Amino acid sequence: MQPVLYGALTPWYHLLDPAADHADEAAAYAAALARAGAPEGGTLLELGAGAGGNASFIKRRFRCTLTDLSPAMLALSRALNPDCEHLAGDMRTLRLGRAFDAVLVHDAVCYMTTRAELAAAAATAFAHTRPGGAALFAPDFVRESFRERSELYAGDDGARALRCLEWTWDPDPADDTYAVEYAFLLRAQGEVKAVHDRHVEGLFARATWIEILSAAGYRVELVDRPFDDTTTDSIFLCRRPA
Repeated sequence: MQPVLYGALTPWYHLLDPAADHADEAAAYAAALARAGAPEGGTLLELGAGAGGNASFIKRRFRCTLTDLSPAMLALSRALNPDCEHLAGDMRTLRLGRAFDAVLVHDAVCYMTTRAELAAAAATAFAHTRPGGAALFAPDFVRESFRERSELYAGDDGARALRCLEWTWDPDPADDTYAVEYAFLLRAQGEVKAVHDRHVEGLFARATWIEILSAAGYRVELVDRPFDDTTTDSIFLCRRPA
């Protein structure tokens, strides 16, 4: 089942996750891809682009094609990034029949909750990476750095206001998933409603990531993720052999 955040609550999304907050994240991703040889002005495919916050910065360096499973989230990204190509698609099965200089898969990859799903996403990325091209995978967590945490968010746009508690925890440390619970209070026209939204996400060891990405055909290295100390300490920079 699709999380409510990516469906009925998308009109509120900009209050939870403003595009402006993605500047440092996007800069880190773009720098890593450039380090792997992705050329300035080259083509980039983003799998799971969401509302397009990262793309709003990355498009300054790459010509971006943005994909997502949620039509509502793609609509938000189209409004923010009208100069980018947008396509609906599932990162596990998408095949566009063309290759890109770079492929970016950031936090949407967390919705791969099994090794098979993660391998399918890696195969999709590899199929769209040109020989000699680069790909970057940036999950929120790897098993080794996961810890329970909670965050508070607030957003207002004059007409509406949002308050949110995000609680990340692991109901069963023996499996390959964790849970993110969102408790929203949404105020509009003098009324407040409460919404609970649970997201089940994948949690894999670094060695599992490297194994799966290598099996897809990539050469893999870990690079620092310096912009956010609260999430994983490294991301996976991949090169497709020429």
